[in-house]
Amino acid sequence: MPSGTQTTRRRSRMRAAIIGGAVIVVLAVGAIWWFASRANSTEAASGAVAGEIRGPEGAPTERADGLPAETTMGVNELRVRDLPGVRGFYEDGVGMSVLDESDGEVLLGFGDEALIRLVRSEEPLPQPEDAGLYHTAILFPDEATLAQTLLRVAQSAPNSYQDAADHAVSQAFYFGDPENNGVELYVDRPSSEWVWVDGKVTMGSEALDPNQFIDDHLGDEARGTATVGHVHLKVGDLDEAREFYADTLGFGVVSEADGALFYSAGGYHHHLATNTWMSAGAGPRSTEVGLGSVTISLPDEASVAAVADRLAAAGVTTETVAQGIVAADPWGNRIRLVAPGA
Repeated sequence: MPSGTQTTRRRSRMRAAIIGGAVIVVLAVGAIWWFASRANSTEAASGAVAGEIRGPEGAPTERADGLPAETTMGVNELRVRDLPGVRGFYEDGVGMSVLDESDGEVLLGFGDEALIRLVRSEEPLPQPEDAGLYHTAILFPDEATLAQTLLRVAQSAPNSYQDAADHAVSQAFYFGDPENNGVELYVDRPSSEWVWVDGKVTMGSEALDPNQFIDDHLGDEARGTATVGHVHLKVGDLDEAREFYADTLGFGVVSEADGALFYSAGGYHHHLATNTWMSAGAGPRSTEVGLGSVTISLPDEASVAAVADRLAAAGVTTETVAQGIVAADPWGNRIRLVAPGA
């Protein structure tokens, strides 16, 4: 029987081999799904700049005509052709549990927290240049829980790995499900370490070794449950995206990069992002396959009503649903705004 030290070393080598194999696969296909928030990366690399504030005090204050500070993200709906295959990725790979199931539909999450709804579709899969989902970002409560999940994905779906990056505000690992719906698994750094410059958060794109992350944190105490931390969308035009998501819905723009905007409520580094990296000039899309809808959770009915009024004033049609409303952005991405306690 091997000693405890030998077993630990063997597991460490196994973890590195599993993740290392996934990295080789990514390099072979060119790592086309890399994502890095390059916003303000020059400032992050060059040290302190004028107007820099570290910690929550540097975040923008809540706008009177904006979303409440208590805003969070909710369930993302994906419409998929291969329901068993995609379900297997999230259930067996990421480790989600089935919370509800009916014919052609399954709701997945951690504990009682619903994160992903999968709905069977017969439509052809979207193309990379179409508007729609860039990734669903799942926020883990601590490094240990994320390390456990990374190891699980590496063992169950090693070819799904795409990239990893240290964004200064978070440590993030990128995957693609069997139908190339992007998935980010990440953990935040303490908000006291986030750097704000004139109300904009500094996010970088430094190398992050998944093997080292697993070795550093696997076995530490895991706590809490994961949530949808943010959603990143592909759009056709950033000015139109700003008008819809910032000017009308009420998010604040907290970072800008070449081809991307990052939006937040309540001083978070971002709840939502839009980019044109692959989709510049894209027109309206079908919501019958790929991203079905994004959910934004608001604290109360009055907050939903305030957004509905702003949408109406902007000429955007809304649909009433249980606990809230649904509106479509200029590319047809369906945005659910709900007050779960209503």
